[in-house]
Amino acid sequence: MEETIGVTSAAQIPKQRGEALQDTAVRYAEERHWDVFPGTWMESHEGVPRCSCGEEDCPSPGAHPAREDWATQATGSATVARRLWSKQPTASILLPTGRTFDAIDVPETAGFLALARMERMELTLGPVTCTPDRRMQFFVLPGATAKVPDLIRKLGWPPATLDLVARGEGAYVAAPPTRFGTRGAAQWARRPTPANRWLPDVEELISPLAYACGREPRNA
Repeated sequence: MEETIGVTSAAQIPKQRGEALQDTAVRYAEERHWDVFPGTWMESHEGVPRCSCGEEDCPSPGAHPAREDWATQATGSATVARRLWSKQPTASILLPTGRTFDAIDVPETAGFLALARMERMELTLGPVTCTPDRRMQFFVLPGATAKVPDLIRKLGWPPATLDLVARGEGAYVAAPPTRFGTRGAAQWARRPTPANRWLPDVEELISPLAYACGREPRNA
C-alpha cells in the first residue's frame, strides 16, 4: 500500500494553516480540474471546540457543507476557489461527486483489504481517501451510482446487505487535509498523481470491493 493511515485525536482543535487549505483547494481545481467548495470549520465556543454550524452534536464537525446551495457554489476555477477561501481561510475542502468523479464509500477495514487485492491484481486505481470516521472513498468515473446496484446483484449479493455506498450527483467527499473536529484529518490512502489522473470505471473495482465488504457484517 502507498501509505499507512492512522486515526488521531486531540483534546483541543488541531491548528490549521488557512493558507495551506486555500492553496490545496486551488491546486485541486487547477491541477486536477476538480470542483471544490468551502464547508464548515471549527470554532471555539466558551473554550469548547464546536462546528461553525452551531450544532453541539454535529456528526461531521468542520467537515460538511456550510450552506444548502453548496452545489451551485462549487467551482472548478482556481481564481474563484482562492477568493472563496480568502473569505474563510479555515473552511474545510469539500469535493462534489457526480461531476468529474463518483466515489465508492466503504468501511476502512474492507477498503484496505480491497486495496491490497487490487494492487496484487495490478488494477488501474484512482485516488483513494481515508477519513477519521474509518471510511474510505475510491474515486471512479462518473455514473457509478447507476451501475453499482446491478453490478452487486450480478456478483451474488443483495445491495442492501453490503456496507458499500456509491456517491454521485448531490453528494460530496471531504478532501485532505480537511479535519473532522478533534478526531483527525482526511488523508490520502492513494494520493492524486499524474499516473492516476485517468480514473477507472466502477466495473473494474466492484468485485474486490464487494468481496471485501461481504466479509464483514453490515454497519459493523
